[in-house]
Amino acid sequence: MKPAISIETQLEPVQALDRLSCLLDRFQVSARLFHTGALCGISTFEAQPGRGFFHVLRAGEMVVTHRQGTGLARRIEAREPTLFFYPQALTHRFHNAPKDGADFTCASVYFEGGANHPLVQALPPLIVLPLAKVPGLAGALTLLFEEADAVRCGHRLIADRLFEVVLLQLLRWLLDHGRESGIAIGLVSGLADPQLARALTAMHEHPEVSWTVESLADRAAMSRSAFASAFKKTVGVTPADYLTDWRLAIARKRLRQGQAVKAIAPALGYANASALSRVFAQRVGMSPREWLAQVESQEGESQDGESQDAMPGPTSIKT
Repeated sequence: MKPAISIETQLEPVQALDRLSCLLDRFQVSARLFHTGALCGISTFEAQPGRGFFHVLRAGEMVVTHRQGTGLARRIEAREPTLFFYPQALTHRFHNAPKDGADFTCASVYFEGGANHPLVQALPPLIVLPLAKVPGLAGALTLLFEEADAVRCGHRLIADRLFEVVLLQLLRWLLDHGRESGIAIGLVSGLADPQLARALTAMHEHPEVSWTVESLADRAAMSRSAFASAFKKTVGVTPADYLTDWRLAIARKRLRQGQAVKAIAPALGYANASALSRVFAQRVGMSPREWLAQVESQEGESQDGESQDAMPGPTSIKT
C-alpha cells in the first residue's frame, strides 16, 4: 500500500503558482501606443466600449478630472511621475499648462471580450500609482520610453509590446499589493490570497472539471467551511457561482470565434448543448444564439462609427 500523501506535499510552493498566465492566455489584453511627449491645455479621452487607457506621466505636473456620477474623484492632482490605468471605458480629461505641458506616454488597452473580460470586471475603474511605489516597473519603462521617443524601424510595434509588458508587471504587482491600490474584494483579491489562488487557478486551468466545494477546498488546503467562507468574503461570490461565471465567459469567447454550442459544452463541464444553453439563458437572459446575434449587431454599429480608430493616434485626444 502506498503511503498517504498530505495535501500540502501535493501543492506547489506559493512562489511557483502562476496566477496570471492561464487567465491572460484565455482572455488576452493588448496595448497600442498613441502618444508620447508633451500634452498642453485640456486633453479629453473619450470612453469607447472595450477600450481602456494606460497613461504614464513621465515629468511635470497636471490635473485629471472626471465627470460627475462616475464614482471617481472629480479632481486628481499629480506632481510626480505617476501611472494612470483605466481598465474600463471611462471619459477623463487631463489639464496641463497651455505651453510646456507635462510629458506623457499613452496607450490604448484592448481587452478581449470588452466589458466581459474577467480583469475589466475585477479591477476598479481607475488605478493611480506613483512610479516610485512600483519599482519593479523601472526596467520595462526605461525600454518603453526609449522606443516611444525614437523614430526607428519597428519602434511602434516594439513600444506596443513593451507597454503590454509594463501592464503585465503592474497586474503582477497588484496581485501582491492589491489593498494598496484600493482593491478590497473580487478576483484580484482572491488571486492575492495564497490559498484561494490555488482554487481559482485550478478552475481557470480546468473549467471542464466538476469542481465541488470539497475538491476546491482540498486544493486550497483548507476545511470545506473555512474555504467557502473565505472565498465568498474575498472574491464576493460563492465558488459555484464563480465557476459558472468563468465557464460562461469562456463560452462567450468561443461563440464569438464561431464554435458551436455542442462543441463548447463538454469542454466546460456540461453534459450537452442543452445544459449549457439553459445555464447561459439563466445567467445572461437570452440564448447563446440570441446573445451572439446581439453582439455582432452592436460590433457592426461600433465599427461603422469608429473606423478611424483602427490605428489609435492623436485623433483619440480632443484638445
